Amino acid sequence: MNQINIFTDGGSRGNPGPSAVGAVIEIGGEKKKYGEFIGKATNNEAEYAALIFALKKTKQLIGKNNTKGAKLRCVSDSELMVKQLNGEYKLKDEKIQKNFIEIWNLKLDFGEISFEHTKRENNKEADAMVNEALDQENSRMF
Repeated sequence: MNQINIFTDGGSRGNPGPSAVGAVIEIGGEKKKYGEFIGKATNNEAEYAALIFALKKTKQLIGKNNTKGAKLRCVSDSELMVKQLNGEYKLKDEKIQKNFIEIWNLKLDFGEISFEHTKRENNKEADAMVNEALDQENSRMF
């Protein structure tokens, strides 16, 4: 299987506050974009939730039988999350530790996986999905 690029973002309006996740998954030159409201969370919790969402969605898109042959490149503008996942920073927050473990378990399903940090301006599509989901939820409330 070819390289799969996953761009994720999580955002919170308030910290904590209403939060959403965004993901852009590129498989074989085709992009799929997702955004989903997740309720009240911190920015860091939303960033982790976005990656969990994207890994599960990727698994659905390629099929469980194809995951071991998949090479994933996960890109996020959360330097903290990327450095934690790459073992450069320690995890102190208990909620984040649970998310880290979930990602670690999902990671075992795939052939290769890397976590890369990018600047916010290079992650505009995933960010747009977060804001779209937050705006839709906000319009439902009022």
